[in-house]
Amino acid sequence: MKDQWYPVAMLADLGPAPRNTILMETPVRVWRDADGTVRAEAEDGRDLPVTEAYHHLWISLGTPNRPIFDIPEARQPGRRFVPCGRVRVACSPLRAVENFLDIAHFPFVHTDILGSEPHTEVARYKAEVREEEDEVWATKVEFYQPQAAKSASGGTTTEYMYRVPAPTSSVLYKTCPPRPGEWDVIAIFVQPVTETTCDVWPWMALFDDVSPQADLVAFQQMIFVQDRSILENQVPALLPLDPGLEIPTRADMTSVAYRRWLKSHGYIYGAQLVAA
Repeated sequence: MKDQWYPVAMLADLGPAPRNTILMETPVRVWRDADGTVRAEAEDGRDLPVTEAYHHLWISLGTPNRPIFDIPEARQPGRRFVPCGRVRVACSPLRAVENFLDIAHFPFVHTDILGSEPHTEVARYKAEVREEEDEVWATKVEFYQPQAAKSASGGTTTEYMYRVPAPTSSVLYKTCPPRPGEWDVIAIFVQPVTETTCDVWPWMALFDDVSPQADLVAFQQMIFVQDRSILENQVPALLPLDPGLEIPTRADMTSVAYRRWLKSHGYIYGAQLVAA
């Protein structure tokens, strides 16, 4: 778990003055040297591995055995890149990712934006672990949305693909209203602060030549803040990994695949293995 990459700051916020943060209960300082080099240091003075990706600084408390996952759209010309800041949530970092994968709550939590009644049915879709990439994917996901994006002017049936390339990160591909045939990309990068507290760093790669940057950030933060009250009241607080601790429905196929994938990798920080 400590060998994974985790986001801890937006690159635009880094300067010579150290910024304090906490990763997995470990105090960390991050900063940018005068020559532009980003640095991270643990409380004991140990230099930590760092990498820059998707407008964020990522660090590890251990020794990562591979580079950070790739999002090809981050190199695609013509896209707007929107780092959305940080949202602190009193929940398991794994719960935050699982909630991002769930579309069944749209009509009830994001009413008249990402969903509305009576359009509550989750149509059958495909969820799988892609062994070659070692990632969880959900495809052929469709859902009616009153306002699928900041640039959307009316309701539409939106197509989704979900991808989990790392235990505490998820990438969403969704119908792009102004450019049919392309996908808008919305990701969350989750920083585990403790097993029951996390910082969520939303990031977007969009085709939107109209909306002001501040409006795009505000729209995405509004969506996630709506989720916060749900996340902070889930029981149990930790994400159950063993079958039988929670009863899934057909709409939960991505969650089931995600939990099995976490368990297969022994990733248990923020997880519950057996019934309390």
